[in-house]
Amino acid sequence: MMLLKKYIKRRSALILAYIALALAALCVIGAVYVFSVNAYVKNTTKDSIITPERASELEDVDCIIVLGCFVKPSGVPSDMLYDRIKMGNELYLSKAAPKIIMSGDHGQVEYDEVSTMKAYAVDAGVPSEDIFCDHAGFSTYESIYRAKEIFGADKVIIVTQEYHLHRALYVAKSLGIDAYGVSADYRAYAGQIGRDLREILARNKDFITSIFKPEPTYLGESIPINGNGDVTNG
Repeated sequence: MMLLKKYIKRRSALILAYIALALAALCVIGAVYVFSVNAYVKNTTKDSIITPERASELEDVDCIIVLGCFVKPSGVPSDMLYDRIKMGNELYLSKAAPKIIMSGDHGQVEYDEVSTMKAYAVDAGVPSEDIFCDHAGFSTYESIYRAKEIFGADKVIIVTQEYHLHRALYVAKSLGIDAYGVSADYRAYAGQIGRDLREILARNKDFITSIFKPEPTYLGESIPINGNGDVTNG
């Protein structure tokens, strides 16, 4: 009986060791996959990130896409969003593109990124009719998808911070858009380490999303980018 108990105990310990080893192997494989995808997304888009000067030399660009982010309860853009708007304005005024799409979250009446973005751009001297508001840009993927399918944009300059540009450009290229990115990093931003870590997972998510290409939350009727942006005021 004692020998049987010892055998069972050793057998159980061996099984647990195999399970632990298998789990460790899966964790390693998962980590390798995650970081490999992250590196792939960055490496395949890095050459498409250009300077504002280079952007102003491009030809036949349909529009500048400014990607939204947090607006404070007071209605003031966060530092990151303010800098994105600023760069979008500068590119427009340098004649890099004739139109701007302000794309962000306006899923609730009391929270409106895009109208805030447009108001700041108009105050900076960009004509209202040249600014389109995409009120259903609830994610990077949805913003880029809608730029193509709703607004008919085929060649674009995307504006956001550099850590975010790689993913936005990867999505754009997967959707058949000729895309370039200009960084809006005018300063250092608090909490950037955390954003960099989350972005690794976000790149993996949109890597998969770009394979299957699901429709965004909302589509709707076509709004030609060569028209009057005031039709999108909301």
